[in-house]
Amino acid sequence: MARKLGELMVQLRWITEDQVNKALKFQVQQKCRIGEALIRLHYATEEQVSQALARQLGVTYASKENQILNPEKGQGLEKLIPEKFARENAVAPLFMDDNVLAVALTDPTDIMMLDNIKLVCGMEVQPFIATKAQILKVIDSFYQQGQADLIDRAMEKDGDSKDGVPDGDFVTPDGKLDLDKDIVGQSKGAQSIKLINAILKQAISERTSDIHLEKFDEKVSLRLRIDGVLYERSAPPVGLVESLISRVKILSRLDISERRLPQDGTFAIKYQNRIIEVRVSVCPTVFGEKLVMRLLDKGTVELNIEKMGFELRQREDFLKACKSPNGLIFLTGPTGSGKTTTLGAVLNTIKTPELNIMTLEDPVEIKMEGISQVQVHPQIGLTFASGLRSFLRQDPDVILVGEVRDQETAESCLKAAMTGHLVLSTLHTNSALEAVPRLIDMGIERYLLASTLLLLAAQRLVRVLCPDCKQPYRPPQEEIDMLAAESFITPLPDISKLTFYKPGGCPKCFNMGYRGRKAIYEVYFNTEEMKKIIYKDADISKLAAAAGKGGVWNLRASGWRKVVAGVTSVEEMLSVTVTER
Repeated sequence: MARKLGELMVQLRWITEDQVNKALKFQVQQKCRIGEALIRLHYATEEQVSQALARQLGVTYASKENQILNPEKGQGLEKLIPEKFARENAVAPLFMDDNVLAVALTDPTDIMMLDNIKLVCGMEVQPFIATKAQILKVIDSFYQQGQADLIDRAMEKDGDSKDGVPDGDFVTPDGKLDLDKDIVGQSKGAQSIKLINAILKQAISERTSDIHLEKFDEKVSLRLRIDGVLYERSAPPVGLVESLISRVKILSRLDISERRLPQDGTFAIKYQNRIIEVRVSVCPTVFGEKLVMRLLDKGTVELNIEKMGFELRQREDFLKACKSPNGLIFLTGPTGSGKTTTLGAVLNTIKTPELNIMTLEDPVEIKMEGISQVQVHPQIGLTFASGLRSFLRQDPDVILVGEVRDQETAESCLKAAMTGHLVLSTLHTNSALEAVPRLIDMGIERYLLASTLLLLAAQRLVRVLCPDCKQPYRPPQEEIDMLAAESFITPLPDISKLTFYKPGGCPKCFNMGYRGRKAIYEVYFNTEEMKKIIYKDADISKLAAAAGKGGVWNLRASGWRKVVAGVTSVEEMLSVTVTER
């Protein structure tokens, strides 16, 4: 049967015959199923294996996309399959029809599991195939673990407030929304107040960075971004969406009557003795307004460079560049990769009473004592470029420019670095070395860039495996080969003792297998050889080769170090450093 599954996947052109043969050998060595072998060797995804197994067995494949992996509410399914049993066995009840219970599970050939389900529910069972990851997500939303039922409880009828405009905001004297107060009881049951507060409380409890609320033609979507991944949660009724957005607009001091133009605002929350700032963005779509709230929990931000994720050599190179009296330092990476936190930790490390440090940011997310921070306001003419020109009259030693977006800002940074200032900034590029051609394209002369550039760095965030449920395993030969080729770790660890980890799932991590994120970096100190290459033609491959001679490694190599240390999984690291292949 194993070979039949492999042959079917070859026929579907998802894998090759050579990969099937290697997976069969791996299956014998590890004593696992062929599907698991293909997944662990990274030859196929969990979705592909499940779909192929469904075709082979003639069982329906269930997913969120085809709307089958969506448990019916109101049938008492949570009583038929208890939450503990569902989580431990990755089984999700779907619907009940004529004394037959439809369930989603990963392997419908597991007769013992099917018998156990029959014993638990007391009914005949109709199996559907689904991936373990999607089943666990469905269990999260259906059983609503921990505080996950806050939103549903808030959506219960409580009064007849329909206009969505609350008749009183309960805030602290300094203007912060106080979630510790029983706002619902004091405001005569305003539905919008109750529901927004429930969403905010649940988001905070689940370590959410962003809340997405949007309306489509006939449905509403509420998603929480946790450790960089969006997860669906119970959505409010369609009729309440406009009032919920109006409520947030009032808190953010936005125009509740304006629904044609995007609006941005902020407000702050006081909850469990923590102050959380909320950045609000409202954008009109064809179905109505979409609301995104970004949460910044100041209590969880630790500006300690030793805890950022730098390898020892990388941290030393970064601090070496920061001790220079003048020059340019650029940190690159996509939005949300933690660049601001890293630069804040660097400034927090080097700040002394003898240094005048000034920052120009959009917006100022992390307030730091002993550092002059300015927020740009393009509407009134305070841009990065104009603000930087004003900074030079403030006698600064170190300047942080939030982002270089255009030629004017790039030239201003260069001039500041040439006139005796240390300038740190960020760029949106896929790798650190790509910052060089990007700056040249902005109009910076190569000879000026070569002489002023001190250091280039890039970073990504990888999810950290939950320490309470991560599962050890011996890496297959394919992963060992990748480690040897890409990690630049010399000498390699003893292969017989090498242990990798994969995500499990427990209540502490909301069954995600990950809890928190940590940065991985590539750091290139601008050597004399690299300066000559920048001056000559700024070829990235030549720059990478020159950096490699000094033993510097890239993002992928840094990621492998986190895998070997048991911080993250191979799958997570490969997904984050995909551009480094």
